[in-house]
Amino acid sequence: MKVRMGKVATILALGFFAVLSFQSRAGGQGARSSGPVVTGKIYKFEKIAEGVYYTTSNSPMATGGNHTIIVGDQNVFLVDSGTTPAAARALLADMKLITDKPVRWVVNTHFHYDHTDGNSIFGPEVEIIGHEYVRHAIADLDVLHREPFKTAMANMPIQVDALKKQIADEKNPAQGATLEEQLAAKQADWEEFKTLKPTAPNVTYSSKMTIYQGQREIQLLFLGRGHTPGDTIVYLPKERIVCSGDMMETQPAYMGDAVFDEWLATLDKLKEMNFDTMLPGHGVPFHEKSLVTAYQNYLRDLMSQVAAQAGSLGRRRRQKSRHDIA
Repeated sequence: MKVRMGKVATILALGFFAVLSFQSRAGGQGARSSGPVVTGKIYKFEKIAEGVYYTTSNSPMATGGNHTIIVGDQNVFLVDSGTTPAAARALLADMKLITDKPVRWVVNTHFHYDHTDGNSIFGPEVEIIGHEYVRHAIADLDVLHREPFKTAMANMPIQVDALKKQIADEKNPAQGATLEEQLAAKQADWEEFKTLKPTAPNVTYSSKMTIYQGQREIQLLFLGRGHTPGDTIVYLPKERIVCSGDMMETQPAYMGDAVFDEWLATLDKLKEMNFDTMLPGHGVPFHEKSLVTAYQNYLRDLMSQVAAQAGSLGRRRRQKSRHDIA
């Protein structure tokens, strides 16, 4: 049975229970601090290895997925470009806290807007790399009028109105100031969303691409379809570091473009890799492969629940049809 995520509403209704299952299995296993943290205006940079930083944000600005920044002797390799041009510019500004070297390469781990819509700020001197499916999706699939961006855009005015109501009802001045900051950020994000110009990678690959950043080897790998039909895994063999994008997260993922049966097999290939640290597109770094197994079990639970729900719905429809005929 091939399971695609066409019936997103069903998944969302059932996903809560699978989330609990995944979180119960995963517990707190694997996650541990790797090194010192440098905090900027929007982003913070956790040192994972020499020249390798894991970048996250708790800012009210919509920043998108987490980034890995790989600093070489002369340039920078950046994993994903963020949700908007403003987020990408903020990343480059804060990145000056850890390096003054220019970005030479950006890789899009997949085509979703929260990993790619910062692409447009980079000039022609920057190679934006993605699996060949990523270029196809951004160039040909009208990504601003399909999920997941479609719902994110539709939610913007709802979220703005909700914040305005909270501010009007808030009696605590300090909390009111925090809400005002959140409102300003949300309104700025909304304006950014209105003017987005999706920019496809200008370099593509099909199964494997290797980049040499001085003496450092950076492998871009397509292990198979999973979270989307075109996920890239970034692998640093010497450092034994894997950047998994949204193929593997430490929290429940958006699954509207997932190929479930193949996702499980692709995660098997991911577990076969020789890594010590995995840096996910969302969540926190981790070290144990057992967390990947827990995520596979979470996906199996979700698939089982969807299949059961689909079977129940089919039976009800058949019963109704027989009743209408009678």
